[in-house]
Amino acid sequence: MMKIGSVAALEKLGQVRLSRHFFMRDFLYSEIGNFYSIPNIPDDPDLAIAAGKKLCQELLDPLFETFGNVIIRSAYRSKAVNQFGNENNLKCASNQSNYAAHIWDMRDAKGRMGACSSIVIPWFADQYEVGRDWRDLAWWIHDHLPYSQMYFFPKRAAFNLNWREEPDCTISSYIVPKGKLLAAGAEPDETAEQRAARYADFPSLGGIMFPPNKFR
Repeated sequence: MMKIGSVAALEKLGQVRLSRHFFMRDFLYSEIGNFYSIPNIPDDPDLAIAAGKKLCQELLDPLFETFGNVIIRSAYRSKAVNQFGNENNLKCASNQSNYAAHIWDMRDAKGRMGACSSIVIPWFADQYEVGRDWRDLAWWIHDHLPYSQMYFFPKRAAFNLNWREEPDCTISSYIVPKGKLLAAGAEPDETAEQRAARYADFPSLGGIMFPPNKFR
């Protein structure tokens, strides 16, 4: 089991490659942690890495390979960072509700492993800012990727994207129409044809071409 007891060990954690496009260090930055001097370091690095690999390989890599750059706004939070944020009204939900979400190194009440990152997709944000409906992206992800939860926010159509074992498949938003777009176990209120029409102009899944790499 990996232990983080030195700067060298923290550097080693940051160097862990989670997927083709992401490393663990990409997800450890925290404004709360930095401003209030609270270390944003996992107590169980192995579980955090395992959950992060799933988030990156099954959700973030496909987004990157379809839409281009994916901006990480908030991702992993230690229990101490998240608790401080919750108790001081810094836009953090309770620790228990963030297990297997922003707190990658704790399983949720059902024993499920999971990880969450708040992201912005610039390709879509540019369109959203001139009036495109956030639901176009939500339904595209619903129809193409194995997510557990999405929660959209008004600024740049940023959203929390959660991978979790035995996914719930819920979609919520603070953008009009606010509330729950899709509840766990429910069917979408739009047909597959209606959803596809929303994103008919989207690029094809994984369509970005990268330089060949004969070693991969």
